[in-house]
Amino acid sequence: MAHYIALLHREEDAYSVLFPDFPGCVSTGDSYEDALRMGAEALAFHVAGMQEDGELVPEPRSLEQIKIADDDWIEWNDALVTLIPLLPPPEISERVNVTLPKRLLAQIDAVSRNRSGFLAQAAAEALRQQGS
Repeated sequence: MAHYIALLHREEDAYSVLFPDFPGCVSTGDSYEDALRMGAEALAFHVAGMQEDGELVPEPRSLEQIKIADDDWIEWNDALVTLIPLLPPPEISERVNVTLPKRLLAQIDAVSRNRSGFLAQAAAEALRQQGS
């Protein structure tokens, strides 16, 4: 799994995140931990969009390479430097129409507020048990 350098800046009530290897890929979080999580999500969506558009995804640069490049848009003052993993692309949901017996729907509704989530989780579990 590739890891990209991220720069975090403490704002008044949040952290901002930017990725020197991906100009325009930015995120924020209410806490340091939230910023890391949101940054990883932003990075995954950004890269997925690049791939969808047929763009090449750059290899991660080292901190030294980034500093030598001296990109004028990168703010280094008081920046916290960290690595954020490039997570697998987010799954894209597709709306489908299914027919189920009313009794089964009532049983699902009795244990879950989210039919789609319940059915997706049940299907994933059934596939795992089959070894698919």
